[in-house]
Amino acid sequence: MRTLILGGTRFLGRHIAEACLARGHEVTLFHRGLSGAAAFPEVEHLIGDRDAEPGVEALRGRTWDAVFDTSGYEVAPVRKAAEAVAHDGLHYAYVSSVSVYDASPGATSIDESAPVKSVPDPERAALSLEAYGGLKAACEAAAQQVLPGRVQCVRAGILLGPHDNDERFAYWLRRIARGGEVLAPGDPNALVQFIDVRDLARWMVASAEKRVTGVFNATGPGETTTMRRLLETIREVTASEATFTWVPSSLLVSRGVAPYSEMPFWLPPPYDAWRFDATRAVAAGLGYRPVFETVRDAWAWLRAGWDAAASARAHRRLTIPAGITPEREASLLAEAHRLGADA
Repeated sequence: MRTLILGGTRFLGRHIAEACLARGHEVTLFHRGLSGAAAFPEVEHLIGDRDAEPGVEALRGRTWDAVFDTSGYEVAPVRKAAEAVAHDGLHYAYVSSVSVYDASPGATSIDESAPVKSVPDPERAALSLEAYGGLKAACEAAAQQVLPGRVQCVRAGILLGPHDNDERFAYWLRRIARGGEVLAPGDPNALVQFIDVRDLARWMVASAEKRVTGVFNATGPGETTTMRRLLETIREVTASEATFTWVPSSLLVSRGVAPYSEMPFWLPPPYDAWRFDATRAVAAGLGYRPVFETVRDAWAWLRAGWDAAASARAHRRLTIPAGITPEREASLLAEAHRLGADA
């Protein structure tokens, strides 16, 4: 199978490339050449930026069996790339996000039929944190318009694993490894959702081989995982002596702590009831490795590869601030103790 990855040198795209090569597929990478350009020297690299001129000209006149779009955030560039590679036999996998959903605050099960967000003037809307979900939904629609019946829209949850340049999981790994009293947010029994990037990549490549199309929520993990279990697994992996003080969501909200950024993986009520239903993806073959393995490998890469990947972080289209300062954490912990929080 001749495969093209739009991206392919940083995180998910890199793992898709590895999965393709492991299964004997021919790989071409299309990227800006700004980070990770030395990755996969054995494959073809096409340099271009679909957000600028000459854009996707390097893709025209070529034919691939499967295209994996891991870096599409705005409508016009996604449509332009889809049009450049379009042909009747193409499988096009567009990586979207569960952030597309316009879910009610107390929703308990969000499947692919749930309503999605929109943005004003999606053809011209620029990427921002506020517009991210609506733009992803609009990009899905653009790809499907260009390639009707040939698109797999993968609404991924937060991705974890090696080569993760997002600060959110890195915050918890570093903070717990440092030890001491750790502010643990909200309900320790609240469920958390994420997926190992390697599980997602492997499933997407297998889906391309089978020409699986349609819309899929793609998150996990396969094991029921609470916030307590996640933090305790990190403590075990990092061999830390950290202790956890569970600070009520009400206190965090009253002090303006930002959910999912200052306190990654934490959502206050009623949003903590959200569950993204991946039943359809599991039925189509999505599988999961143990949570311990994901945490272990993410920690190993953070220590060995984080500094070398500085250029990848510098050129990200969207960066989400993550974690609180030690001073703010100490202040919140002191207030929690005054109010009788359970250490």
